[in-house]
Amino acid sequence: MQLEAELLEPLRKPFLKWAGSKTRLVKALRPLLPLDKKRYVEPFVGAGALFLNTNYPKSLLSDTNLDLFQLYTILKGEKEKFIKTCRKLFVKENNRSEAFYEFRKEFNKAKDPERRAALFVYLNRHGYNGLCRYNQSGEFNVPFGTYNKIYFPEAEMLGFAERLQTAELKHQDFRKTFGTITKEDAVYCDPPYVPLSKTSNFTSYAAGGFSATDQRELAELCYLSSQHGAVVIISNHDTPGARKLYQQAESLRFESVSRTISCNGENRKQAKELIAVFQKHVPI
Repeated sequence: MQLEAELLEPLRKPFLKWAGSKTRLVKALRPLLPLDKKRYVEPFVGAGALFLNTNYPKSLLSDTNLDLFQLYTILKGEKEKFIKTCRKLFVKENNRSEAFYEFRKEFNKAKDPERRAALFVYLNRHGYNGLCRYNQSGEFNVPFGTYNKIYFPEAEMLGFAERLQTAELKHQDFRKTFGTITKEDAVYCDPPYVPLSKTSNFTSYAAGGFSATDQRELAELCYLSSQHGAVVIISNHDTPGARKLYQQAESLRFESVSRTISCNGENRKQAKELIAVFQKHVPI
């Protein structure tokens, strides 16, 4: 296990605000990653909190969110130039609801990848609670966040850009990503959460959502990949359904994480996280 990685302090934080970000779980997840693998793979990269705090020589990062993929691709290639472009949007007069909704309207019509990526960073930091949500027409529809002061994550963007230099980026479904996994890979999966109740829905992150069938197929791919030599870690809400999904895992771990699970401030609760580790069992 990656005990040495625990010495990589302080933890590096991603530049994107992200609902469900694993920043608070990095210390629990990182020691589970094996030292003897050559590549780190993350099929649902999101804000990339764990990726940012790994030290593998190569990485494969994939996601179905095209805006996220384009943002990381541009940041990887342009680094300081793109960061300077983003900084221009982070001025006091743009921290108003009128400005936010004008930029959101522009974003939903934007065709130029770099302008759209810069607007994505602006909307992410000024929008409500780090949400990334689209309506059925594919339009970004997160409301204004109403923050007194907005922090521009220049240092965090630069650190992420540097870390991306060893990463391969793919805009693709998790099934395609798993199709490339070998025994040389350490894999971390952070899929959309299993709903806590029948009325819960956390699947609006990318077009098409994430169904119960997707959850089952992902769990099966985690198991099959581990049987071919990869080590696969997956995290989710700790629910009876999730425990059943990951019943083929070599081990299940549980973490208490300070994380709100409702957008209604009066009904916010704390949720436990389940971490399943899939690896081939070697008899003693």
